[in-house]
Amino acid sequence: MSAARNHEADANAHVLACPTRWSDVDENGHINNARLVSYVQEGIYDLFCHHSTAVRESLFPSGFLIARHEIDYLEQLYHRPEPLLVRLTVERLGRSSAHVVVNVCRDPHTFMRARTVVVARDQASGRSRTLSPSERRFLSGFLADETAVAVPPRPGVKSPRGALVAASAGHHQPRRRLPGLSALTRGVPVGSYRHRAR
Repeated sequence: MSAARNHEADANAHVLACPTRWSDVDENGHINNARLVSYVQEGIYDLFCHHSTAVRESLFPSGFLIARHEIDYLEQLYHRPEPLLVRLTVERLGRSSAHVVVNVCRDPHTFMRARTVVVARDQASGRSRTLSPSERRFLSGFLADETAVAVPPRPGVKSPRGALVAASAGHHQPRRRLPGLSALTRGVPVGSYRHRAR
């Protein structure tokens, strides 16, 4: 496994301080890879469900779906008193999806990097739905620098396929994991899962 010291910390990232637990340690003495995935999911859950803006504006009222995980395990992680930093940025926005990059770090090391596709859930069908303007505005605040965003066509207006705009963002402060928070345990189904071990 290779060390990754450049975690690409971005001013626009949503950061969750997430402590490791002794129970996360496997027989090899390091944090189990499956537990690392749970840190990624807790970070996503925190952004979509517990961020103050998401709560205040009642965004994603029917939750969200995980459509894909793509994971690189970069370095072995050991249990330490200091918490991990789970950094999330939005790589791209589609009509119904956000492509989220998650770096699990303990500075200056990055132990795991995940690319996760999160889609808004429709309550009636239980399937994906188009992101609302408020949800797009919220997620655009976490775009890494000048990231391309797919522009949804306006009703009655034809737009070129794949039209893109650039979006910028503001600053976001680290949060701490809420006590008892478990990753994606509120009936949110998980889609395809792929990992690439190094």
